Amino acid sequence: MNKKQFLLVGSGVLLFCLIYFFGRTVPSKNNNAVAKPGTTAPAPGDVVDTKAVLSAAKQQLNQDQQAYINQLEAAVVRGDVKEQQIKVYRQIANFWRDSAHMLLPYAYYSGMASKLENSEKSLTFAAHYFLEGLRQQGNPELKRWMAGEAKELFEKALVLNPGNDSSKIGLGSCYLFGGISQNPMQGIQLIREVAERDPDNMYAQFMLGLGGMESGQFDKAIERLTKVVSKQPQNLEAILTLAEAYERSGDKVNAVKWYEASKKFFKEDEIIKEINQRIEELKK
Repeated sequence: MNKKQFLLVGSGVLLFCLIYFFGRTVPSKNNNAVAKPGTTAPAPGDVVDTKAVLSAAKQQLNQDQQAYINQLEAAVVRGDVKEQQIKVYRQIANFWRDSAHMLLPYAYYSGMASKLENSEKSLTFAAHYFLEGLRQQGNPELKRWMAGEAKELFEKALVLNPGNDSSKIGLGSCYLFGGISQNPMQGIQLIREVAERDPDNMYAQFMLGLGGMESGQFDKAIERLTKVVSKQPQNLEAILTLAEAYERSGDKVNAVKWYEASKKFFKEDEIIKEINQRIEELKK
């Protein structure tokens, strides 16, 4: 069981449902495609479009659900008042979340409502929702689509509040993890700008740590992630990522230390057993 699986089955972890819900939507047009850190962004034609995403989601609904969602979508087109359109978009979003249990279309329609509301709070909520989902998404084409949606939302939020560091970090993370730029450093520079100005911004430090993992710079990842766990000792994802960084760098002693530290967050015997097996393998 890897770090992502530990997070998914661990109790009290925010991301536990994201792969299940986001991952149910669109199969890759090329199941053999693998996104590699540092590679250039693909041609625009390699990005899944919104119509394909929503069409694939609808195919998983029963006839009554399809009829209901088609009715709501028609109501959006007919609505000539912004407030009416916002209300219907929220209804559609809630349907996908509560009835269909698919959070990708939920995120999309939440984003559509947020764009009409044009409030920083709603825009950043929808943007971060996409960002957290794309970090867990294994389909590279779908990941790029999600990154594009998040990028647009973060950009709109920054127009309203240019000084919001969380939105700057989020925007940089879209470039860093979404494969939407020919220059991966574009995302790192946005995040590093915040981290250098405010070294205590643990969100920036964490994202730079993840960036180090993506690029194989494990020494830099360890440096960033160590800062995060020292300030946020309850940050399970940071702890597991730090353990993985030490393991991949060949430092088995520290890898064991941080895998041991992660065990207190889990109540499930199966997970603890998996961690113990990992630890025993590292001690050999």
